[in-house]
Amino acid sequence: MGERLLLLLYAVPAILISLSFHELFHAYVSYRQGDPTAKRLGRLTLNPLKHLDPIGTLMLVASMFSGFGFGWAKPVPIDPAYYKNHKWGTVLVSIAGPLSNLLLAFIFSFPMALIAIENGITLSAIYDSYSGYYGSGLSFKAILFNVSKSFYIINIGLAIFNILPIPPLDGSKILTAILPAKTYFGIMRYERYIGMAFLALMVLRPGILSTLLNPLRTGVEAVFRFLATPILSLF
Repeated sequence: MGERLLLLLYAVPAILISLSFHELFHAYVSYRQGDPTAKRLGRLTLNPLKHLDPIGTLMLVASMFSGFGFGWAKPVPIDPAYYKNHKWGTVLVSIAGPLSNLLLAFIFSFPMALIAIENGITLSAIYDSYSGYYGSGLSFKAILFNVSKSFYIINIGLAIFNILPIPPLDGSKILTAILPAKTYFGIMRYERYIGMAFLALMVLRPGILSTLLNPLRTGVEAVFRFLATPILSLF
């Protein structure tokens, strides 16, 4: 019980910031393409109160204990009519959120890795999301490591989850660049039902997401480890 409470204390701030960062990137990329909608609605901010969906946030917190967190925030309203290219503008906005989470995960992997290396932990273990938290004390290094580990785990999970080509996740919008318009909009007619069926599957089979997406998570972690190794060697 104590370990779960400690995990929650580290995870909640990471969730609030990570979800807000994700939505801010959506809003910013849309704004940079000439769409004032997100700015007008106050979504160009890191303020969690502007972005969080209560149910989506609760789902992310609860699902973390199943091994793979999944959740969502309030979608950022956009108007592709402002974009020079409607299709690719929408794709850029959609992919911005998951990329922002990968960026956060990579940044926070460095304090996590440096502290772990001091304790003789290998890089392969450091960049493994399932390797757990090291140290349960309240020293500065223990807290910094666990905060960084929380950001690392949560942001990789958010990026991979949101890139799934399932409505209404970001990955479904990326399909506009792959599928013919008629096929895409035919699928989107059933967006609500597909989303509800997917959510029901996650609730009824909480471990299935972790099983299905674990190879992709492992691949992301391998890329991070490859990119970070030359930088970490300087320290």
